[in-house]
Amino acid sequence: MRESRTGRRAFNSQQDQKVNMVKPLSIAVSLLIAAQSTVSAEEFSTDVSINIGDVQRINTPVRLLVEMPEKFVGKRGGIIIGDRFLPAQISKPGLVSTRNFDNQGKLEVTLLLANVPPGRSSSGKLLVNDEVDAPAKLEFRDEAGKYTDISIEGRNVLRYMYEALDNSTKERRMETYKVYHHLYDPTGSKFVTKGAGGLFPHHRGLFFGFNRISYGDGKTADIWHCNNGESQAHAKVISEESGPLFGRHTLQIEWKGKDGAVFAVETREMTAYNAKGGVMVEFATKLESKVGELKLDGDPQHAGFQFRGSQHIPDKTKDQTYYVRPDGKGEPGKFRNWPNDKEHVNLAWHAQSFVIDETRYTCCYLDRPDNPKEARFSERDYGRFGSYFEYIVSESNPLHLNYRIWLQEGEMTVEQVDRYSKDFVSPPEVTQ
Repeated sequence: MRESRTGRRAFNSQQDQKVNMVKPLSIAVSLLIAAQSTVSAEEFSTDVSINIGDVQRINTPVRLLVEMPEKFVGKRGGIIIGDRFLPAQISKPGLVSTRNFDNQGKLEVTLLLANVPPGRSSSGKLLVNDEVDAPAKLEFRDEAGKYTDISIEGRNVLRYMYEALDNSTKERRMETYKVYHHLYDPTGSKFVTKGAGGLFPHHRGLFFGFNRISYGDGKTADIWHCNNGESQAHAKVISEESGPLFGRHTLQIEWKGKDGAVFAVETREMTAYNAKGGVMVEFATKLESKVGELKLDGDPQHAGFQFRGSQHIPDKTKDQTYYVRPDGKGEPGKFRNWPNDKEHVNLAWHAQSFVIDETRYTCCYLDRPDNPKEARFSERDYGRFGSYFEYIVSESNPLHLNYRIWLQEGEMTVEQVDRYSKDFVSPPEVTQ
């Protein structure tokens, strides 16, 4: 690795170009952070190589940890392929990187591969300039004390619902006893997820929790229904990252028992990508116990990480809901649920197709092999699906999870969903 001040003017005109990594024989990749032509600018550079693998890459996030000074966070970046340019985003390492890799003194370089055929490989150079800021196409807009929207150039993608617990009435408590994220449709004009109220009000948005938690000397908690004084409360925003390729916020969330005391603290990270043709978000979390050994348990309907579709589905269109599974496309009216279906476990992915306001959507729920197993799956016609597992959390053994959601208009085939799954589980390999 070295610092360099060369090659600035040659690439300046290409800073805002986005291209596909396609070339007949091989991909000549250089990872460039565009520089101003000023004497004071400093650049960091290092050689990199990338192996695309045997999967077609479309809307594919790729991460690389690189040892470099923190002053380069948020600076302009990209890949040069001959005379073509693909941007990169420089950030502090996220939860996935800090768990799986040594991140001491390193920053995270993220690429978003638009459309790359399988079997390509290349090598190039990473250059980082400390003076040119990357454009923040993904931004945060906060309604203080209520919610935060993550948007892409004005188009909403995610909304974090974090209003503080309000015990003034039964209705207000129900509205505020848990935090969750709404998912917008690909146009950013409406939610495809359900909020408070409606059928089964304890289901809402993209939500994570367990209804059978035990700890201490016989204490129990239900962080799904929250009917006996429990709650899941927003504590603070740890960080926000925004740039041309993704917006990511990391949140501290407190899990409170029947007595109101905190028994676990969750670090939840939600990332929205600047993907084309749909909505791509990633959920990562680290749950730490504050009371010694903590057992997480539940049932397929009220535990784990789950998606709950809009109230419009049970009200108007539930007869049109069906599921796509690794073994094929299901039929409306036929659903699988563990434990009635003992084989409905450890799916690599799961997808729901549903209709809202005469528009059909498909939502893909992508799991990872390193998430806890046995993962027990559930699906319902009213739009809720996901999985849960049993797990023992202790102060020396936190729970780590990572899921990805892909949403698009129209139907999807088994092969299409499977490609997104392989993209998530086995991304291109980028090395120095």
